Amino acid sequence: MTGETAAEAAAEPARQLRVFLVDDHAMFRAGVRAELGDAVDLVGEAGGVAEAVARIQATRPDVVLLDVHMPDGGGRAVLERIRPALPEVRFLALSVSDAAEDVIGLIRAGARGYVTKTISGAELVDALRRVAEGDAVFSPRLAGFVLDAFASRGERPLSDPELDQLTNREREVLRLLARGYAYKEIAKELFISIKTVETHVSNVLRKLQMSNRYELSRWAADRRLV
Repeated sequence: MTGETAAEAAAEPARQLRVFLVDDHAMFRAGVRAELGDAVDLVGEAGGVAEAVARIQATRPDVVLLDVHMPDGGGRAVLERIRPALPEVRFLALSVSDAAEDVIGLIRAGARGYVTKTISGAELVDALRRVAEGDAVFSPRLAGFVLDAFASRGERPLSDPELDQLTNREREVLRLLARGYAYKEIAKELFISIKTVETHVSNVLRKLQMSNRYELSRWAADRRLV
């Protein structure tokens, strides 16, 4: 009997990693679901902060796969509301942004890793498993941001009064604009309309008191946002 029980236990598959997905784009969430397939147990998903907080508290996943920029506060807001109540839940940021301030902000808020949306499905599964096991995981070039920031903490502030007045979405648009993206390309990258891109650019120009995209590009380059 004891031998049979041990054999049965050995034959039992390991418990699947329980993952919760937070991203405000339904089409992107569908793509992630397809990429993850049966490699993890996707226990839920949400498209906004309040919804994410409620569902994460209900499902208690092992890892939350978290978008950085969302209209109602973004990944940092989810982190700050969940971590005090559920410190055992780990967070992996998944974002189109590879800007230093986004990476550092999420890590300081408590994320265990940060990868960009160019990651493959197999790499993403591996990153989720490593984060669940307690490792810190970063896309290669992002690790340098974190090392530099924590090596030089206290030497220079990470806040910028001018930058702080921009919304998360406006920062994303500004960064892509400064990299030379056309409005159509920005719209495709961020899953928004060209008209919405134009509105964001107008808002950024007004807030920063600039007159054209070339001034914005120089401003962004000076702050190493590109």
